Amino acid sequence: MSAATKPPSSYEDPVVARHSLDGRRVLVVGGSSGFGRQVALDCALAGADVIVVGLDSAKSHATAQEAGALSRTKASALAIDVSDQRGRDTLVEAIGEVDHVVSTLGGRLGDGDSPDEDAIREVVRRKVEQNRLLVDAVAPQVRDGGSFVLTAGATRRPGEADGHGVVEGNDEIQALVRQKAVLLAPRLRVNAVAPTWTQTPLWRHRSDADVVRMREEMEAQIPLGRTADIREVARAYLFLMTSDFITGQTIAVDGGYSLT
Repeated sequence: MSAATKPPSSYEDPVVARHSLDGRRVLVVGGSSGFGRQVALDCALAGADVIVVGLDSAKSHATAQEAGALSRTKASALAIDVSDQRGRDTLVEAIGEVDHVVSTLGGRLGDGDSPDEDAIREVVRRKVEQNRLLVDAVAPQVRDGGSFVLTAGATRRPGEADGHGVVEGNDEIQALVRQKAVLLAPRLRVNAVAPTWTQTPLWRHRSDADVVRMREEMEAQIPLGRTADIREVARAYLFLMTSDFITGQTIAVDGGYSLT
């Protein structure tokens, strides 16, 4: 593998190592696995106290325990379903004030095979609405100068590699980011990270052979010739948290996939 395509091999990078989140409290919704888990760990390394929220109590507490062990910061876990009003109310009561909120809410927009457009549109509807309601509920708890970082996805033109429902869904998340960025300015910032296919526990329902096939198919379509290491995606969330003059933006972490 050439230097140009070599993924990171350690945490020795300026985004994580500079301790730019010293003294901050970061809420990670969907932090028990995948991108959210890695963001929680990296936030702890960067000096933040971390609150991990997930549906699975054991996984959420395991992530919090690991985050706390990485640094001298505080890490806690909450097993809460924030998809309903009761869960959001419980979350707000439990967290106190925070500085940044990361959300990885939402299911898979497609499953790597022939898409069921109606099913995808229903996932899209829930994803957009859940993120909208989360922002509305938690915004009063976020300190001035703080931020939200949501999760979209990198796509190409519909009909070429991604179905219409997938493209429309990610467009709607980006529209939500722009809308909330305007409404919450100047007190808070709102942005999103848009990764393309990345090997995470999101695909645990598929066989190892299927995951390898999916990865190889994506590698053939990505200009940089590989899929992302999960830490590369997590790094973008930290970048947006610490970039005080960026709002309303969605950063594609896709190796150029959305350009082709």
